[in-house]
Amino acid sequence: MQLLESIHTPADLKALSAEQLGDLATELRGFLIDSVSSTGGHLAANLGTVELTLALHRVLDLPDDALIWDVGHQAYAHKILTGRREAMSTLRKFGGLSGFTKRDESPYDPFGAGHSSTSISAALGFAKAFRMQGLPHQAVAVIGDGAMTAGQAFEALNHAGAGRANLLVVLNDNAMSISPNVGALNRHLARLITSRTYNRVREGGKQLLDVLPGSQLVHRAREQVKGMLTQGALFEELGFRYVGPVDGHDLDTLIEVLGNLTEQTGPRLLHVVTQKGRGYAPAEADPVRFHGVGRFNPYKIEPATPAKSASTFTSAFGDWLCEAAERNDRVVGVTPAMCEGSGMVDFSMRFPERYYDVGIAEQHAVTFAGGLAAAGMKPVMAIYSTFLQRGYDQAVHDIALQNLPVLFAIDRAGLVGADGATHAGLYDLAFLRCVPNMLLMTPSDEAECHRMLNTGLAHEGPAAVRYPRGAGCGAMVSRATEALTIGQAIWRRRGQGIAILAFGPLLHEAMKAAEALDASVIDMRFVKPIDREALREAATGHTQLVTIEDHALMGGAGSAVLEALCEEGLAVPVLRIGLPDVITVQGTQAELYRHYGLDAEGILIKIRALLASRDTRP
Repeated sequence: MQLLESIHTPADLKALSAEQLGDLATELRGFLIDSVSSTGGHLAANLGTVELTLALHRVLDLPDDALIWDVGHQAYAHKILTGRREAMSTLRKFGGLSGFTKRDESPYDPFGAGHSSTSISAALGFAKAFRMQGLPHQAVAVIGDGAMTAGQAFEALNHAGAGRANLLVVLNDNAMSISPNVGALNRHLARLITSRTYNRVREGGKQLLDVLPGSQLVHRAREQVKGMLTQGALFEELGFRYVGPVDGHDLDTLIEVLGNLTEQTGPRLLHVVTQKGRGYAPAEADPVRFHGVGRFNPYKIEPATPAKSASTFTSAFGDWLCEAAERNDRVVGVTPAMCEGSGMVDFSMRFPERYYDVGIAEQHAVTFAGGLAAAGMKPVMAIYSTFLQRGYDQAVHDIALQNLPVLFAIDRAGLVGADGATHAGLYDLAFLRCVPNMLLMTPSDEAECHRMLNTGLAHEGPAAVRYPRGAGCGAMVSRATEALTIGQAIWRRRGQGIAILAFGPLLHEAMKAAEALDASVIDMRFVKPIDREALREAATGHTQLVTIEDHALMGGAGSAVLEALCEEGLAVPVLRIGLPDVITVQGTQAELYRHYGLDAEGILIKIRALLASRDTRP
């Protein structure tokens, strides 16, 4: 690691020879494997972009130039080369480095990331700002072929091409996002890489065009023939000069091509082909498994098919979906490129004709599900809470306004852990409960999740079941098909003085706190419609209500309780416990629950502090 230890800024790369750069690439890969295996994180994508990162840092003038990484989970090498190597041991840990690019972490991160397909829009903003300020800086977006399938990416390409922006887009093509890519764009890029005949015809056509005379008629013919022969016709029609495909692991070629492109102006797109997991055989063989990993021994890889782990909310959903599909041939599953993460692998294999992975296209996914529902199917939309934010307009306009029976299975609701603020699902209750026709449910364990999914599927309108990452209390899940009575809460404990109204899995922490307080506990189950009878009983039989939720306090379930009490004319003190109005930090889920006072101890501290302050009032 002698070379790597001498690199503190991208400027240090410029003094290295070509041979030293190759050695540095080897050291950087070794460091990535050792580092990520000890902290967990995104491995395969980062191994695939080592040479590309070195070339960009060699050619660009950072941090004056704006280098913007899409999503950011392939930017670990970028972090290492920009003064954060020694801090990589804190990656994704509480108080440590973010797993994505982050503006307040380094001046070399000009724009934060976490969600896909935002880089071209952001880089275009930088390009326009540089021009208006008379600055000569470069604006560069690095985006994967998976992220390129999203509508926002094409909206940005369309704007940049029409405006002749001084923008360089580097398309990092490894034929994958998390899972192998799907769709027509993926097939188009594959053809560009593999068609030898296409390349031979293109080269011959270029030679022919070079000898044609220059009359206006011939000029038009030249342009038409050029359009037919150009590999990147799709991008060139959008106004970009297309270059590629280029071997993304050939450092010399990358540096030469990038150097040439940075001397040009206007919209340019460099198509780079890389291998996900490059240089680490297990990741090359199984890039899906090594996309995001926990801590592991890099020298002793366990079999790719380990024994089935303990039940989680995600696995409970996946099992339920297969059972529902067995019972009802109108059930279909939809996901925006999150098959593995959403627990749909078994369903995709058992019911391939009823499984739709639409790629990274959340807006399309929601409206597509609406079309399926309008045509008589029963679509189940599996999506992370943080990604449903991207399809909010469609959930309102295309689903709720038409009262279509789409069931949203909202995974990763609440605090998600190491992925931090960009992936935390803290706003779905607030933005969904204000939408007419929407049914909202919060299961406290896997068995309740199963029952609520049955309820949502049977509901003749839009419904959502939100559940967290990981396991609940391991409640036994039956294959029962009964639905719950909509809007009905359950009293889990009868106490006195204080009634705790719990929404979701924090019920179990509430039960522990209630034992110490001899408080009542109600599993509210439904956020919309809320159980007003249970609220009236709790408000009239107790002197203090406490609401608990793994969600932002503003607009969340506690706010729903306050609104209902007000409408019912019930005056009772309410303490709301949830996430404050802050950008949350990263860490394990247990660390974050402690940090924000959402564990049993934190709940007790908050309630006792409230009671103490009331006792000392004059």
